[in-house]
Amino acid sequence: MSDTVIKAEHLSKYYKLGVINNGTLFRDIQTWFALRQGKPDPHSKIGEHKYDGNDNGFWALKDLNFEIKQGDRVGIIGKNGAGKSTLLKILSRITAPTEGNVKIRGRVASLLEVGTGFHGELTGRENIYLNGAILGMKKKEVDRKIDEIIDFSGIEKHIDTPVKRYSSGMYVRLAFAVAAHLDSEILIADEVLAVGDAEFQKKALGKMNALSAGQGRTVLFVSHNMAAVKSLCNKGIILYQGRLKFTSDNIDEAIGKYQDLAITKVSEEYIWQNVNKLESEFITINNIKIISRPDSNNIEKALIQGNSYFLKFNIFIDKKNPLLTLYYIIYTEFGVKVMESAFSDSGKEVSEALNEGYNIVIAELPTKELMPGKYRIEILSSIKNIEYIIDYNTIELVITLLPNESCMPLYKNRQSILFTNKNWSIMH
Repeated sequence: MSDTVIKAEHLSKYYKLGVINNGTLFRDIQTWFALRQGKPDPHSKIGEHKYDGNDNGFWALKDLNFEIKQGDRVGIIGKNGAGKSTLLKILSRITAPTEGNVKIRGRVASLLEVGTGFHGELTGRENIYLNGAILGMKKKEVDRKIDEIIDFSGIEKHIDTPVKRYSSGMYVRLAFAVAAHLDSEILIADEVLAVGDAEFQKKALGKMNALSAGQGRTVLFVSHNMAAVKSLCNKGIILYQGRLKFTSDNIDEAIGKYQDLAITKVSEEYIWQNVNKLESEFITINNIKIISRPDSNNIEKALIQGNSYFLKFNIFIDKKNPLLTLYYIIYTEFGVKVMESAFSDSGKEVSEALNEGYNIVIAELPTKELMPGKYRIEILSSIKNIEYIIDYNTIELVITLLPNESCMPLYKNRQSILFTNKNWSIMH
C-alpha cells in the first residue's frame, strides 16, 4: 500500500439537469443544513430518492474502484462523454464526488483546460508567477525555475506580452511548462496537448516520460490520440458511460480492448447505410460498400492483405459545383493517418465526371501497401477550400486486414501520409 498514490473507492459523480437549486437562497440553506446533519432534504418530493437517475439528472461517474501506483503512467481513454474529464476534475480537487471517496498521496499538478488560471491583461512572465501560485509554488521556487520554464515553453520573444494576444498554442505551451516544472508527485494532463503543434507535443510527451521514469512521478494522461497514449503510458483505464469498463497493466492490451469496443459499433459487413438523412444541397451519399470487384454488389466480410478491394459509393448529385470534392482517409487503430485519397487525384473533377442524379463511384483500396491490422476509413466531402459538406467522423468504416504470407508490404511502420491512391472510376 505504501507505493499507492491514488486510490478510488466506489467513486461516483451525479449531475442534475436544468434547475439546480430551490429557487431562493433561504431554501438552499435549509437544504444544505439538513443534509449536513444527515437529515432528509425538507424540500424534496415525498418518496423521491436523492439520485434517482431519471431525466432530471445523470451519473457522469458511477462506482469506480481502482488504484494507481507511484511512477505509473496511466492512459485514461474512452469516447466523448465517458467521464474522463469529470474523473480528472475530482482527482484535481476541482469538484467533489457525490458518493465514494478518492485518496491521494502527494501534490497534484493538473493541466485540464488551456489557460486555466491565466489573466489576459498580465504578461506571460507575470502569469507564470500567478499560475505557479495557483498550483502551489512559492515565489522563490518560481524565481529559481523561471528561466527553465520560459526556455521550455519556446515563446521567449513573447514572454513580456499580455497573454490576451497569445494564440491557443502559445497558451498551452506556457501552461504546460509551468505545470511540468512544479515539484509535484502527480501530473494530470487532459486533451489540451492536442492544441500544440507536433514538435511541442513530442517535447511535452518526452518531458512527462522523463518526469515519470527519472523522478518517479505519476502521470495521468487523457487523449483521443492512441499513438500519443501508447508512446507515453504503460497502463490503461477505459471508461464507458461513466463506468469502469476495463483496466490493464499493459497499455497495448487496453488500447486493443478500446478499439474492439469501437468496432462493435460499426457494421461488421463493411457497409455504411445513410439512415439519418445525411444530405446537402450538392450531394447525398446513400451507402458505401466494400466489394472485391467494381461490377460486384457482394459485400466483403473478410479482407486479406494483397487482394483487390474497392469502396463503392452510391451517391446522388443534387446540384453541380466545380469545387465539389469527394475523398477518404485511412487511419491505423492508434489514430495515425496513413493515407488520403481524393477524387481529384484521378485527374478529374467531380463536377466534370458526375451527372446530376444517381452515380456510382469506385475507389480502389491500397491493401497491398498496408500492414495487417485494424484500420478506420473516414469518408468526407467538401466544397474545396470553402467548407465541409460531410465532416470528420460523420461517415466511417472500420476494417480488419488479415495477413497474407505471400504478400510483402511495400512500407512498414508508417507514421504519416506516405502515398495517395489515384484509382477512382465512375459507373453510370
